[in-house]
Amino acid sequence: MFCRYFCFFSLCLFLPTQRRCSLGHISNLHGSDTTSLPGFENLTVGYNKYLRPYFGGEPVQIAMSLDIASISSISESDMDYTATIYLRQRWTDPRLVFHGNKSFTLDARLVELLWVPDTYIVESKKSFLHDVTVGNRLIRLFSNGTILYALRITTTVACNMDLSKYPMDTQTCRLQLESWGYDENDVIFTWLRGNDSVHGIEKLRLSQYTVERYYTLVSKSQQETGSYPRLILQFELRRNVLYFILETYVPSTLLVMLSWVSFWITLDSVPARTCIGVTTVLSMTTLMIGSRGSLSKTNCFIKAIDVYLGICFSFIFGALVEYAVAHYSSSQKCAAKAPEEGPANELTKEMEEVNITNILHSSITSYKRKISFTSVEISSDNVNCSDLTMKTHEKIKCVLRNKMHRIIGYFTIQNPSNVDHYSKLLFPLFFMVVNVFYWAYYLYF
Repeated sequence: MFCRYFCFFSLCLFLPTQRRCSLGHISNLHGSDTTSLPGFENLTVGYNKYLRPYFGGEPVQIAMSLDIASISSISESDMDYTATIYLRQRWTDPRLVFHGNKSFTLDARLVELLWVPDTYIVESKKSFLHDVTVGNRLIRLFSNGTILYALRITTTVACNMDLSKYPMDTQTCRLQLESWGYDENDVIFTWLRGNDSVHGIEKLRLSQYTVERYYTLVSKSQQETGSYPRLILQFELRRNVLYFILETYVPSTLLVMLSWVSFWITLDSVPARTCIGVTTVLSMTTLMIGSRGSLSKTNCFIKAIDVYLGICFSFIFGALVEYAVAHYSSSQKCAAKAPEEGPANELTKEMEEVNITNILHSSITSYKRKISFTSVEISSDNVNCSDLTMKTHEKIKCVLRNKMHRIIGYFTIQNPSNVDHYSKLLFPLFFMVVNVFYWAYYLYF
């Protein structure tokens, strides 16, 4: 039956307009073989599919509605999303008015014989019309000349993303429909029922996102060739952060806490503390590489997760450096005590063997040295630079030397064991403070 209608339409387009053709009466084509559909007489007389309805007059009103069947993937690296949609377009063509109150669903292949809008998807990277088992299109004709044209399309659309707050980000994507060749003087796009023209998006279940809200807009696209009507579906996607907390945030936090265990190990346990420090640093490095590897094409962004991993790495590396400083200070203190204790022990042994002559000789020698150096006083740390016999440049060097001794003495760790004692308190305290600022900023600002 549909094949007969299709052939009939094809013939009617090429027959002279004086010859009457109709869907209801085709006796001129087949003699006595007639098929009657009441109300379709003279339906395509003078019809030209290359001319829009109301050609040369008022613009055609095209009302649209959408069903979002699925959003199969959202790619941060390519910054796009892939969706399958049902696009429905309605407009009125007075050339197709027929008598009666019925509507007829026609074979989708008849769309080649009708004028249809040149709607396209803005910012679409690739799209295709489903064709299993036949092209997924629908044509429905109403008695008042209204045409319903429905399509099932899968499209990949660009979506510009701001990943600075990843994975605590909210992305705003758009699906934009625009007329390709007809400007606003020829066609006008409208949503059929406003926000209610879009269905299915609130029921979507995505792996990493939740649809926060969506709304429809009517806009215009100003081009060099004219102003074109545009319909916009805008929706916000909030990322589910729980996965990333379990996958990245918790392991990195535990590694930081593991690095603090070394503060409770004595400074003499070099292998144990070094092993903990190096192991935590390498584990944190592996975690950072894995995190960045999942978004290899977006490494130009400094993301929130990168900031947190950088903070954790700093604390872990700081714990390793803390042990290096404490151990170095301890070894320096032991080296300083060794020369003092060595001569004291030797002097004790010699005192048992010396005689009175050696004691007198050493006393006289010591007394002479004190007399010869009375003009300049030398101490272990500072030198008296007030001697009038010293030259100006020597005094400047002397003053600078004294100041350097004071600065070094200020930063000198007198008791290396206190380094671990203070680190037990300061490292966790600073880490908690940094976490408070981090989560407050990325969640509320």
